[in-house]
Amino acid sequence: MTKQQYKTLEQKKKFYNSSPWAGKNGIRNQALKRDNYECQRCKKLGLVHLDSEKVEGERKSIELNVHHIKEIEDYPELALQLDNTITLCLNHHNEIHGRAAKKPKWNDERW
Repeated sequence: MTKQQYKTLEQKKKFYNSSPWAGKNGIRNQALKRDNYECQRCKKLGLVHLDSEKVEGERKSIELNVHHIKEIEDYPELALQLDNTITLCLNHHNEIHGRAAKKPKWNDERW
């Protein structure tokens, strides 16, 4: 049996769109439910960051990500382990991955 790898962007996209991860009963939804649809880092800081509500006829805004604690590139065998996931808001997820937060288009303070 060959070990699944998640090294390329294509391999990762395929995984993150798969039913075991993203399906109705997939690990992603199990993690969100387990974490009460809240960012766990915000919660530790005494803050609340909940998932957005779906409004009929509109696209749901992405507020939360389910993060792999041990990355799937390095630990593919843990990719579908619920204990290897944590729910994070976009800011905390980007912080963990060393990505800068998006800067606002306008700086109204200057005016």
